[in-house]
Order: sequence, then structure tokens, then C-alpha cells
Amino acid sequence: MPGLFAKNNDKVVYMINGFLDSGKTQFLKFTLAQDYFKIRGTTLLILCEEGEEEYDKELLSKTKTVVEQIEKQEDFNIENLTKLEKQWHPERIVIEYNGMWDNKNLTLPDNWKVEQQITMIDANTFPMYFNNMKSMVAEMVRKSELIIFNRCDNVMDSLASYRRNIKAVNPGADVVFENSEGEVNEIFEEDLPYELNQSVIELNDNSFGIWYMDMMDHLERYEGKDVTYIAQVLKPEQFPSGYFVPGRLAMTCCAEDMAFIGYVCKYDSAAALKNKEWVKVTATVTKGSFPTYKEDGPVLVAKTVERTSKPENEIIGFS
Repeated sequence: MPGLFAKNNDKVVYMINGFLDSGKTQFLKFTLAQDYFKIRGTTLLILCEEGEEEYDKELLSKTKTVVEQIEKQEDFNIENLTKLEKQWHPERIVIEYNGMWDNKNLTLPDNWKVEQQITMIDANTFPMYFNNMKSMVAEMVRKSELIIFNRCDNVMDSLASYRRNIKAVNPGADVVFENSEGEVNEIFEEDLPYELNQSVIELNDNSFGIWYMDMMDHLERYEGKDVTYIAQVLKPEQFPSGYFVPGRLAMTCCAEDMAFIGYVCKYDSAAALKNKEWVKVTATVTKGSFPTYKEDGPVLVAKTVERTSKPENEIIGFS
């Protein structure tokens, strides 16, 4: 998280999300003390809740950080935020946001530019929040570039599932796990619901979403392997001839949050396929380029594409 200098009247903003006691303050105390985060000017730190951790006065003085507290959500508004900016003239702003406040309609002054948003999660309480407050968790995660799970020591067996839950909401987010020894560099291959050494990896309604997420981050596991699954045809207008997407409609967090997921597939007879028809695809996974890719990514090369009836459950999940 580099210390950037604001240009003109713009203010660089870092948003730190998370529920109470998720480790936000501990993370910020560590970050403020790091050389890479130092700047010459003032840092305005806005606290939106009072947790058990407190900021050390010596650290605040050393890092030229001033603290302002906003206790009520209705007071977190453009008028009050602008007043704080005029009072302190900060070079940058760090917001420790209240996880119980509305994220969806959060507004900041026009010249406040969010450089990075991070969500902190206590791995021990994640299932409770995710199962009972899915939409609230989703709003935090959806806008965050980095998700940090801490206190993972007692839930190591669940981390693969946690990661899938996050990736279902925000596929592009970086997900980091930490335990008492530091960052967890765990490979979750053993948690996959299929064997990677099969001659053909057969995917079903329960494993398609997991395969989709895992291949996004571990394409090397699948390169050169064959997969087979039932999918719906998607043919975007901008696609070149000979390509389509065999995918599925997935529920990312709740019934109102649906997304069509799948990877580009090269198929010489793609022109004969119709949008939304159901097919059974057998294809080889390759790594390649595609016009909509920013860099090389998964490209399926079809071996067979056969029309079939739609599955009993058209919508899949990620667990």
C-alpha cells in the first residue's frame, strides 16, 4: 500500500473495512509504522467505531497522523468530511470504516479519490457474518482489492471454502490468510471435489463453480487437462467467429446477485450454436490470449460439443 502524494486538490483515500474486532486497528497500526507508508504531510485518520485496540500517541505523532472520530452513520456525510479536510489539510486520508454501516450508498467528497479498499475479516467469526449478513459482507468485499483473513489458526480446514465464498463475490480480489505465524501459503488442492489426475475431469453442478474459481488462480493445475461438463451457450456479439462461452448462471451471495460464469472456448462450429441452448462440452484447457483478456488466461479448446437437455438445477453455487 504505497504512500502516494495527492495531485492538485485531490486527496488520496485508503478505506479499511470490517466488522468490529476484525483487526482493522491492528492492521493500520502496523501499516502506519512502515517506511513504505511514510509521507511528508499530515495523515487524517477517521475512525467510525471504537474497538478494543487503541492508537499509540507516540506512533500518531511520529507519523504526523491526526485522529477524528465519527460515531454516527448519519454524521458520515460530505459536509462533515469536507469540514475535516479544511481543518487539517491532510496529504492523505485513511478511513477505518464501521462494518455495520451502509457500504452500498457510501459517498465521499468529489476530490477524495479511493486509492485502495481493504476488508479485514476475523476467520473465526466469518461463517456467522456470511450466513446471517450475506448482503452486508458482499458490499464490503465487492469494492475491495484486498481481503485479509486473520486469526486463522483454528479454522485451517475451512480456508478453501472461505476463499471460494469471497471469490464468488469479487473474483478479482486478492485473498490473504494469516495465522499466528504470519501469512498462510496453503495450497488447497486436496480440498478440490475432483481428482486432478483423472484422464477427464468431470464437473457437475456442485463442482463447476469450484473449478471456475480454482482455475482463475491456478491455471497451471489444469493446463493440458481435459474437462467435461454441461453448460449453457453464451455468444457475445463482440466475440470473433469460432468462439463461445460454455458457462453457468451462478448465485454469488444471494438470489438477487446472479452472474454468468465460464471461460472462452474455441470451437470451429461455434456459429451453429444458439444463445442459451444447453450443451455438453469436452475440452482441453490451454493458456492463451483473447481480445478481451488483458493478459494470457484460460482458453478452452473444444473436442466435442453435443446438444443436451437442461439440468435439473440451472443455477449453481460455489461451496
